[in-house]
Amino acid sequence: MTVLVASGDEISASRGSVGGSSERGEELAALRVLIIDGHPITRWGLGRIADEQADMESVGECGSVAEAIELAETLRPDVVTIDILLSDGDGLDLASELRDRYQELGIVILTSQGEDDVLFRALDTGASAFVPKSASAREILGAIRHSAVAASSFSAAGLGQALRRRGEVPKRPMLSPRERQVLCLLQDGRSVPEVATLLFVSLSTAKTYVARLYEKLGATNRAQALMAAVRLDMIDAPRLTPHMPQPRAR
Repeated sequence: MTVLVASGDEISASRGSVGGSSERGEELAALRVLIIDGHPITRWGLGRIADEQADMESVGECGSVAEAIELAETLRPDVVTIDILLSDGDGLDLASELRDRYQELGIVILTSQGEDDVLFRALDTGASAFVPKSASAREILGAIRHSAVAASSFSAAGLGQALRRRGEVPKRPMLSPRERQVLCLLQDGRSVPEVATLLFVSLSTAKTYVARLYEKLGATNRAQALMAAVRLDMIDAPRLTPHMPQPRAR
């Protein structure tokens, strides 16, 4: 069971027992950091920042998945920083593979892609922290230190807001009375010419109403529009059946 612990704008999700060694913080040896990034200048900058700290050192750098796997095996770093875009693969896939191999390895996802879906993918890989490249050096260093002593936890600024956005129910679009009529007629299987006839409007006007309805529902055809309306609880799913004409009274 995931436990969330919030502190200010940062929230950590514990996956269970905390990884890493508590003895590490008691030792005088510097944290060994491996930097994995597709941009040489970024690698140089991160390495310099790490080397300027009394409690850490940069032990290597690379820009590809293949090199990263090899260096992680030979250098045995305490923490790796990984960008998502690498020359030969996906940094998040690399993070997942490294987590499978090294349970106590601190993994910091450091990327310019800060979208919610990327953040949640990072969480699923078993990464220890997610930090945007726009963050301050202090934040990046804090994420590295956190990862060294809590490899199996997850820390990310803005995770709380992302979780709230993930749980939000999509808002219903505001339909005009005429657009609601059109939706009901489409739901009943009426064609656009039939819509025009039943609403006593021209065919071109009926097409305009349908086009506006599709736009508001994010659809390009009748099926997409009706499914979107069901998902937004605007119509009932059981009515999504072809319209069967009723026999005319004689």
